[in-house]
Amino acid sequence: MNPVNIDDMRDLARRRLPRAVFDFLDGGALDELTLHANRADFERIFFRPRVLVDVSKRTLATRIFGVEHKLPIVLGAIGSLGLLARRGEMLVAQAAEKFGVPMCLSTASVCSIEEVKGATTRPFWFQLYVGREREVAQELMERAASANCPVLVFTVDQAVSSRRERDARNGLTFPMRITPYNILNMLINIRWLWDVLLGPPLDLGNYRKPGERSRNVLTFPQRAAKTQDPSKTWKEVDWVRSIWKGPLVIKGLLTPEEARRALEHGADGIVVSNHGGVILDGDPSTISVLPAIADAVGGKTKIFLDGGIRRGQDVLKAISLGADACFVGRAYAYGLAAAGEAGVLRSLQILESEMSATMALLGRNHVSELDRTALMPTNPP
Repeated sequence: MNPVNIDDMRDLARRRLPRAVFDFLDGGALDELTLHANRADFERIFFRPRVLVDVSKRTLATRIFGVEHKLPIVLGAIGSLGLLARRGEMLVAQAAEKFGVPMCLSTASVCSIEEVKGATTRPFWFQLYVGREREVAQELMERAASANCPVLVFTVDQAVSSRRERDARNGLTFPMRITPYNILNMLINIRWLWDVLLGPPLDLGNYRKPGERSRNVLTFPQRAAKTQDPSKTWKEVDWVRSIWKGPLVIKGLLTPEEARRALEHGADGIVVSNHGGVILDGDPSTISVLPAIADAVGGKTKIFLDGGIRRGQDVLKAISLGADACFVGRAYAYGLAAAGEAGVLRSLQILESEMSATMALLGRNHVSELDRTALMPTNPP
């Protein structure tokens, strides 16, 4: 099957992965209302095209924190990409480097900061969780700085664990519930079994000390108990800001008030994000709250949007409503699960092709020309 869109790539990922691993990637919290709203609200937005405009020299190149990238896209942090393909984070970083877009490495990655740096020459961003063990978070920031990571993305919207019912049904809990179905489902996915489970140990690379025995990646819920800290306040942002000297992006904001507060605490950028619908089910979609946030802080900080992006058109809709660029997650992860590095590159090619054609039909030559006049006025403000 030659995937022509991201849904095709999702189907290929579903066929290759064991059910529990696919649902971990694909699912959301509780009834998955927010997960579905992220997509549905994009689909309610329609374009306002312009004709007879010379669009022969259009470009999608975008400057983010002083660096020009091929697309207004960041490959967002997803934990444990090594469950989707052998050394998954390294493959994603290599694909991002070849294509010319930034990649953000997760705190909860299988490959460590140092492993990814050793596999690439292009600097990658780093995503940080701050938990009870402040010394661990400080060490991660210092390691990211030593690896020349230019941007730190501090995720703030996970005070406690959410309940993901697909995972509970599949036994992907801590401790993991091993059933005959789980074992059979893994065994029949031969390509995944050979590539991932029979490959190098699956562990949490960023938590492994030199010479320390590997930690199984499935113990992350146990680690998360220390990573999550319900007592965190905005003081933690001040603390991170005091240590991290480069651009700091705060991820997980959904209101104008919190966006303004992030700026007050020294953020250089924000990510309008509901964590892809995996934390609080009932959060609004990110695209629905973006305009109000852009009105509140637009021009004062970089604004990124995360959640529900499956088309290049979605990226352009977000930029028209005030985003500078978008974090893409599942759209590239499906590609990784389907075909490794080549799958990530194919996902990026699909998004680029859709964006380029749409720009031409909108009569725009550069993404900086996009604003709300590119959308029909009946769209949500």
